Amino acid sequence: MSGPLTGLRVLELPAIGPVPFLGMLLTDLGADVIQIMKPEAMRSDLDTLFVTGPLGRGRQPLELNLRAPGASEVVLRLAEHCDALIEGFRPGVAERLGIGPTETLSCNPKLVYGRLTGWGQDGPLALTAGHDITYLAISGMLHGIGSKTGPPTPAANYLADFAGGSLFLGIGLVAALLHARTTGIGQVLDAAMVEGAAYLTTMTRQLLDSGLWHEQRESNLLDGGRANYRCYECADGKWVAVGALEPQFWATLCHALGADVTEVPSPYDPAQSATAGTWLSGIFKTKPRDDWADLFAPLDACVAPVLSLTETPHHPHNVARGAFAESDGALVANPAPRFSVTPAALTFRHPGPLGTDLFGELGYEPAEIAALRDAGAIP
Repeated sequence: MSGPLTGLRVLELPAIGPVPFLGMLLTDLGADVIQIMKPEAMRSDLDTLFVTGPLGRGRQPLELNLRAPGASEVVLRLAEHCDALIEGFRPGVAERLGIGPTETLSCNPKLVYGRLTGWGQDGPLALTAGHDITYLAISGMLHGIGSKTGPPTPAANYLADFAGGSLFLGIGLVAALLHARTTGIGQVLDAAMVEGAAYLTTMTRQLLDSGLWHEQRESNLLDGGRANYRCYECADGKWVAVGALEPQFWATLCHALGADVTEVPSPYDPAQSATAGTWLSGIFKTKPRDDWADLFAPLDACVAPVLSLTETPHHPHNVARGAFAESDGALVANPAPRFSVTPAALTFRHPGPLGTDLFGELGYEPAEIAALRDAGAIP
């Protein structure tokens, strides 16, 4: 381990989606993460995906049935040896299992207890189910994504789950851990994906309050409302992304297309913007995407090919930067950001379930381990 979080120990309780993503991130940054997982017989296909694929890499796995007698004691003993804990249960579940903040911080007052849910630990929606799309809907973000005439468009589960959830809890953990190391006092973090997503809209809310943003989709500077900031289809059915917002970039784009910037419709004039879009649409349909990509690659025109997930690792810039690598047979993005002194590293899935070494560290005798097996707490 060489990452900036080397020496940090984190306990990750069973979850899908944003909690495993955060566990992966912490591991890649050097933390020692113990991942408690459901026993194999209790796992759904989705559970298995998050503990055996790239999202489950790097952790020390421990199969534990949290509902079995003795399982909560294992978690509490682990919590004594950890700096942080992350969980994604609905509110009240950890308490019913006997592993909530009260119990764990009693064992380890310096522990940072990170809770990640869609709606937060309280409020009228706290106990209801949700997904990325519903959190985005309540945050105000979903309303602004999509075409003017079509429905709002969900952006996979990148925005609420991973950006509003995993990453906000991650920065919160680091902040609380710094506080705990200074003061010796742990605390509980209540990270709600709906609030993280809403926080991400800060700039657009400021623009809205200033009269510089309109709530109708595709009517604004950064949502496809401008001809010089949207995607255009090419001759092969693939797409290029145009982001030539500033005049100097727009002039370069026009010159590359063989046009004089003073003789084409201006995207800066609302009366000409639609005509500018029609002009660009017609031109980009005359050549395949990669021809346009080759033309614009060396230019300051802010034009790029829209690559698929399969194509992205092979783009020359990503290859030169070493942005992707293989993990457990899959191409995945290398950790970001890059550290000059304590580089993060792509971690790999731990070879198998933890043996008695960890239980020995926790003070369990062989008879106690056998009792846990007999109770169905461990395989």
